Amino acid sequence: QVQLVESGGGLVQAGGSLTLSCAASGRTFSTTTMAWFRQASGKEREFVGFISWSTTWSTYTYYADFVKGRFTISRDNAKNTMYLQMNSLKPEDTAVYYCAASKYDGTYSSGSYETWGQGTQVTVSS
Repeated sequence: QVQLVESGGGLVQAGGSLTLSCAASGRTFSTTTMAWFRQASGKEREFVGFISWSTTWSTYTYYADFVKGRFTISRDNAKNTMYLQMNSLKPEDTAVYYCAASKYDGTYSSGSYETWGQGTQVTVSS
């Protein structure tokens, strides 16, 4: 019983920045990993990055190659919130961004995530 709500999307010019938030509620204690995915119009959903969620482990992150050095995922477990800081945005970053929660450790497979948010639109103009 976990609910996720994304926010922070919008329109930004190429080279600009946006920070997305994913607020979790419900029984989040069972969550091991939280991740960001994105889906461009007419395209398949793709993995962006994940962050470990358990407070008993050290925080670690993993990113898809196309965002390394530009995007940063962080967490605030006390607030049950995950963030995606996006810098140097490119038009190809335009997509609906989704947050997801998984009981599994360090997975980048969308099928391993049990709970999904509704998504937030990010549009990058050239």
